[in-house]
Amino acid sequence: MLFRSTVETDLDLLLDCAVDEPISWADPDRLLPFLKNGQYHHDRIWVAEHDGQILARAVWWGFPDGDRPLALDCLWVHPSVPDRVGLAAELLRHAHEKYGDAPAYHVFVANGWRDNPDITAAIAWRWQAGAGAGLTDELERLRYEWTTGAPVPAASGRLVFRAEADDEAFVEAFRRVAVGTLDHHTQQALATTDPEAQAREDIADYRSMPGDRDWWRLAYTPDGDLAGVALPSANGGGPVVAYLGVVPEHRGHGYADDLLGEITRTHAERGADRIVADTDAVNVPMARAFERAGYRNFAVRLVLSAPPANG
Repeated sequence: MLFRSTVETDLDLLLDCAVDEPISWADPDRLLPFLKNGQYHHDRIWVAEHDGQILARAVWWGFPDGDRPLALDCLWVHPSVPDRVGLAAELLRHAHEKYGDAPAYHVFVANGWRDNPDITAAIAWRWQAGAGAGLTDELERLRYEWTTGAPVPAASGRLVFRAEADDEAFVEAFRRVAVGTLDHHTQQALATTDPEAQAREDIADYRSMPGDRDWWRLAYTPDGDLAGVALPSANGGGPVVAYLGVVPEHRGHGYADDLLGEITRTHAERGADRIVADTDAVNVPMARAFERAGYRNFAVRLVLSAPPANG
């Protein structure tokens, strides 16, 4: 069995790798434009090949100008393979060795997925393969959307929002918000990275998104005390709630509603007809904030990741 990254001449073979299970995958309508705009690269698509036939395919996503893959988007094994878990795990291990790390695997499924045996079966073998390649931490995130017709939250006047051109102000805000956060990604990162370094890495990632940096806002109480941070942005699909957080000393006052309202207004005033956001299923306060702001839970994102190195 040959394990390798792909080249342009493999495209027709890659297009033949079709997932027929009810989960998200890199279908032709996604694969072709993402290869064109740089969110996919052939050196981030790996295959297991035998006698010229592709028996397994893994596709990683990253920012067009990024220097590393950020997430596994698709994992497929040909139906003829008797041990698809073993082959998929070996394919992932070869790619991880080349990358030097193990990007998390993201799968999008419908609400109520646990009651659908076809979805649970599709997830089960992929999660086993991921675990065999070091991805053992499981996370469920709720996907929310605000669409035209939903009310635009009115400003409460409790906070003052200011633009800040200096990234250092946002680094400091991110560092403070991370203390006691319920966000799994931040908790996981802080297990191996100091808070300032983690904040700088997050800022760099958000700067890489297609959204306008000028949209970012810091939120202050009327007496000038930092209360939180609100980042409207965008990805390849359109406007998103990139990040929001309240500093520990101002939690418990419902300021998440104000921050989310500011992000929603920023997008709505620019003509957005849909805004998408995710939050961890265990982060009940944030889920409730989305619902109060008129967002609808429309799907679920499942994430399988490697545990922190010292975890």
